[in-house]
Amino acid sequence: MKSKGEAWEHLCSNPPYGYMKDPGNKKHWIVDEEAAKVVRRIFRLCLEGYGPTQIARILKEEKIVTPTVYFMQNGRATRNAPQNNPCRWSAETVTFILERPEYQGHTVNFKTFVQSYKTKKKCYNPAEKQLVFENTHEAIIDADTWARVQELRKNKRRPTRTGKTNMFSGIVRCADCGEKLYYCTSKNFEARQDHFVCSTSRLKGKEVCPTHYIRAVVLEQGVLAHLRLTIACVANHEEQFRKAMGAKQKADAKRELTAKRRQLTQAERRIAELDRLFKRIYEDNANGKLSDSRFQMLSDDYEQEQEELREKLLQLNEEINRQEEQAENIERFISKVHEYLDMDELTPAVLNDMVKAVYVHMPETSNGHREQQIDISYDLVGILPASLLNDLQNGETA
Repeated sequence: MKSKGEAWEHLCSNPPYGYMKDPGNKKHWIVDEEAAKVVRRIFRLCLEGYGPTQIARILKEEKIVTPTVYFMQNGRATRNAPQNNPCRWSAETVTFILERPEYQGHTVNFKTFVQSYKTKKKCYNPAEKQLVFENTHEAIIDADTWARVQELRKNKRRPTRTGKTNMFSGIVRCADCGEKLYYCTSKNFEARQDHFVCSTSRLKGKEVCPTHYIRAVVLEQGVLAHLRLTIACVANHEEQFRKAMGAKQKADAKRELTAKRRQLTQAERRIAELDRLFKRIYEDNANGKLSDSRFQMLSDDYEQEQEELREKLLQLNEEINRQEEQAENIERFISKVHEYLDMDELTPAVLNDMVKAVYVHMPETSNGHREQQIDISYDLVGILPASLLNDLQNGETA
């Protein structure tokens, strides 16, 4: 089993819901399209702001059979006995599906272990002890969707006592203390009265953090307006956006990365060469061909050069990774922008896909008018400076 796991073979007997064994190669998984549609729907519902319990209820109402029943209908072995209602999904099943990295097309081995053959009780290994082999089978969920869903799962949204929910819950935060803003509502509230309040000022007092208050409708209008502006500016001025974000032209970036990788290879070869030289002078010193003082001088020089080269290697690796990640993130953000060119309204799915967090500042009153700044941290690119969008706008009108 250890050999199989280290050779990226699947250790589980049956593929997870959404996959099936390839008839031509039992060791390979292929997509079971009927079940994969349900998996994609579960992830899409999560992006729309639904929790596992709500998703389970929706699947039950749509009369979609559970994975256990589906496996039995297709002649696959299953450990669990079917329930009386074949469509009775549980929150645990939905959560299990949302947290499986295999849906990205990866093989994950050694997730569990048994402490003793006597108890046979399974224990979960920490992530660092698991082996992950990427792109071993076709993905059902893309990497961006997976990452956004995992981020949303960290910020769980619970319905208020009234049963109302808001798509900004878990996303909107205080610009001063960084804590979440509570969603406040009541059965007697009209939609315009629902609002968000800083959790720190509410629990610990205004002396710890001043009250940050914003009405939900105002927040939605502001974020929608900024999203439309950002989408229009980026879509119409892609190259200017790339340059402003520090991403170079693809050809220039490729040449620069090639040069850095060449330096990296040269540094690695020189380190290996110094190891050989050090071994040679050590042997010469032991045989009496090289004096102790000369040996000490040369070894000090070699060690110093190796240390400098190792520091250079680390720096080059960081620069290459940062440049590749930045360029990739910008391109992925531009691709997202093109998906929402015709956006008419702000939906939970759009918000969760495009925005990581919204930071609300203290309101300011000037000439009887209440003004409040909000900063939007977009997925992949963070907070875009107002000057950047203004420059893109001016380029649009020029």
